[in-house]
This record gives sequence, C-alpha cells and structure tokens, in this order.
Amino acid sequence: MEFSAVYAIVVGIGMIGQWLFSLATGRVPELDTEPLRIRFHLVAEFVTAASLLVGGIALLTSAKWSRWFYLLATGMLLYTVIVSPGYFAQQGRWGQVGLFALLLVLAVVSVGLVV
Repeated sequence: MEFSAVYAIVVGIGMIGQWLFSLATGRVPELDTEPLRIRFHLVAEFVTAASLLVGGIALLTSAKWSRWFYLLATGMLLYTVIVSPGYFAQQGRWGQVGLFALLLVLAVVSVGLVV
C-alpha cells in the first residue's frame, strides 16, 4: 500500500501546486468568464487534493480508517481525471490529456493495491 499512499500524496500536492500556480499567474480566465462555475470547481479540486493528502498519510500511518478514506479520496480523483481532460482536449492540448490518462491508470492500479 506504500505505492498507493505515496501516489495519493504526490497527486494531492501536485493538484494544489498546479492550481495555486495557475491562479497566481492569471491562467484561469474562467474567473472572469464563468466565475461561479470555476469557484465551485476549485473548491472540488482543493477538497479532492486535501482528501488525497489525508488518505495517503493515513495509509502510511496505518490508521484504522485509512482504507475507506483513501478509497473515497481516490474516487474523487477518478472523477476529476475522467472529466477534466475534456477541457484540454477542446483546446487541442493533447499532452495534458495524456497526463490525465496516465493519472487514471495509476489511480486504478493504486486502488487495486489497496483493495
């Protein structure tokens, strides 16, 4: 389960870092064009990232509740790695789509290791 825990922690940190960077550099035009939708989306992304961090740390520390919480957090991640690539595909950013595909495969593998 160490792979799954580290995966969750790395992805959680990566999600937070990516969004903070995008927000700090003004690369979220939807704040002007779709402010309500993107704010709801950002809350969901940060809750997912925080849940991945908690779930990963819980797995590493063998907390009694770690498996169910990790699976919940990874379920949240699975949703985002399935729905988010559409945004990048629409823009023709296929490298980003490929990254989401890789994240999807690794998430499924990590769930398999925990189950």
